[in-house]
Order: sequence, then C-alpha cells, then structure tokens
Amino acid sequence: MPPDHLSATFSALADPTRRAILARLASGEASVKELMEPFEMTPPAITKHLKVLERAGLITRGRAAQWRPCKLEARPLHEVHAWIDQYRQFWEASLDRLEDYLRDLQAKTENPLETDLTTVKTQTTPQKTPSGKKRTAKPAVKK
Repeated sequence: MPPDHLSATFSALADPTRRAILARLASGEASVKELMEPFEMTPPAITKHLKVLERAGLITRGRAAQWRPCKLEARPLHEVHAWIDQYRQFWEASLDRLEDYLRDLQAKTENPLETDLTTVKTQTTPQKTPSGKKRTAKPAVKK
C-alpha cells in the first residue's frame, strides 16, 4: 500500500470506468466476468482497472475454487470522506457568515432612516453667513 492513501484513492477514483466498477460492487461481490459485461473492454484491460483499485485498497479479490470474487472495501472511502468533511465544515462556516452579513445588509436597506454611527460624517468646512461670520455646517448623513 502506498504511504499516501488519499492520493492513491483519488487516483483510482479519477477514472469513470473504475468508479462504475465500484458502483457495481456496492451492491455485492462480483466476478471479473460480471464486472466486464457493461464495458466494451478486453479481459486484460478490465484486469488493469481492478489492479489499480486493489492497490488503492478499494477492492479485494478472493478465491473460491474457479470463482475469483471482487469485493468493495469501504475504509479508503471513509478516509476520503473525512478529508472532504474538513472542507465542508470550512465552507459551511463561510457561507453562514456571508448569510449573516447579507441579512444585516438587507435589514439596513429596508430601514433607511436608521443610521449606523459609522455612516455619520461631520462636515467641518466653514461657510460664511450674510453678516460675513464663519460657521460650521451641520453633520451630513451618508448612505
């Protein structure tokens, strides 16, 4: 077994034929001949796919007299699931934060009269009165 189980598993899963073989084995054991039926492949070609799956630990092949059944092994798929689950948790947390932000933003646009203190800016530009004295303008509200 290669030291990097995830890479071997992902490499084996990269091929659609191998994924179809795993899908078939999910319903139970099958012989090489049974696995070969849906594909237009030679026996050596299907055997190569089975060897890749076996090296990745995704299947085991047994022997019962003349019958060599292939069986799905779930352990590598559990490892892939655990690895992917870390990223699912990250994305769920990120999307939850985005949802909260959008909800706050929507609430502010629905209630435009309510202002946030950070949006109030005091203008300090002096203006002249008719008598010539300078005065400071009132605070302006930015939207």
